[in-house]
Amino acid sequence: MAKKEQVDVLVIGAGPSGSVSSAFLHRSGFKVKVVEKERFPRFVIGESLLPRCMDNFEAVGLLDVLKKQNYQIKVGARFVRDGKDCWFDFEDHYSKGWTWTWQVPRGHFDKVLIDEVASWGVDVAFETAVTAVDTSGERQLTTVRHADGGETLIESKFVIDASGYGRVLPRLLQLDQPSVMPPRSSIFSHFTDHRRPEGILGERITLVIHRKDVWLWIIPFSNGITSVGFAGNPDYFAMYDNDDKSKQLLDMMNDVPFVRERFHDQEMVVPGMMLKTYSASVKSFFGPGYVLAGNSSEFIDPVFSSGVTFATESGVLAAKLAKRQLNGEEVDWQTEYVMYMHQGIETFRAYINRWYEGDLQDIFFFSHDSANSEIKRQICSVLAGYVWDTSNPFVRDYGERALGSLSKLVKIYE
Repeated sequence: MAKKEQVDVLVIGAGPSGSVSSAFLHRSGFKVKVVEKERFPRFVIGESLLPRCMDNFEAVGLLDVLKKQNYQIKVGARFVRDGKDCWFDFEDHYSKGWTWTWQVPRGHFDKVLIDEVASWGVDVAFETAVTAVDTSGERQLTTVRHADGGETLIESKFVIDASGYGRVLPRLLQLDQPSVMPPRSSIFSHFTDHRRPEGILGERITLVIHRKDVWLWIIPFSNGITSVGFAGNPDYFAMYDNDDKSKQLLDMMNDVPFVRERFHDQEMVVPGMMLKTYSASVKSFFGPGYVLAGNSSEFIDPVFSSGVTFATESGVLAAKLAKRQLNGEEVDWQTEYVMYMHQGIETFRAYINRWYEGDLQDIFFFSHDSANSEIKRQICSVLAGYVWDTSNPFVRDYGERALGSLSKLVKIYE
């Protein structure tokens, strides 16, 4: 017979979304339990943060422990196309907010976050998989299986699914639906980086545009290791298809002079890994007694490093709204959660679509050379994650009108 537990809130997943939501609710006086299928640390990408994340870490009391880790400071992004550079510096973005963030090895970063939360007294159970959920009653009944095969039935007043790619509730409650984004793939690993350039060129994230529909990232960490990966059209990946993903990644890197010269004889620290058709969506972000946060709700594309921003933004907001509901307040989840997150998701979606069409790439390099620095500041604000600041014309209407007008202007000057 399964053991039984009672908590106020069950959080599924110990990544950034689960950490910030459990941190907020614990500090608000609720009994919180976090269950996580994996054993930390574990390898995961999404290693380049955005300044907007800092607001969320600060809001739940997790910023100080992160500052102690000496992660690589990220003050902007560098884009490279046909040997030409385009730079965006966060200190010159349009919105009020943070002007820097970090580039982090996520295995270490995620463990720091959840270990800090656990040190406050939150019950965190690793190697604990959710096998069933019943949301039909006043309280949520969740069955979990432990590494030793034993089971526990957890009764909670509310459930936050922050399970990321595990997508626990979408899978168990049949909430998954196809993404509207075209299928794209990614392949990646970590490398030693003994030829890392000195100064800002060696510290800053670099995105290399290999083809209009294929790009690669170079993300240096403060520990001397660098993340390298490709993302884009699966047809390109099929040209190099190999069961040995380490070999496939090396073959792809060898055909890009920009990375071949820097990494051709460097050690691959972890085996190459691949994600196919990584975009995901759901029919509903919430239901009776539960809400989806982070990648368990929607994941678009890694090109602008929006993943951890959405994870922490949704995690904090979900926790705030759950607190109000548990305290007896009426919460309009559709307006206060779904529509709010929709603003950010659709803004990034508009930028990502135009990126793969090539329009946004042209806009980036045009704005970089343009005398109109205000345009660049407004675009930079989006790249910093401030996609809820609708005073920015490149955020208002999800940026569609401003991007469309600028795209036409760029074509005139081509």
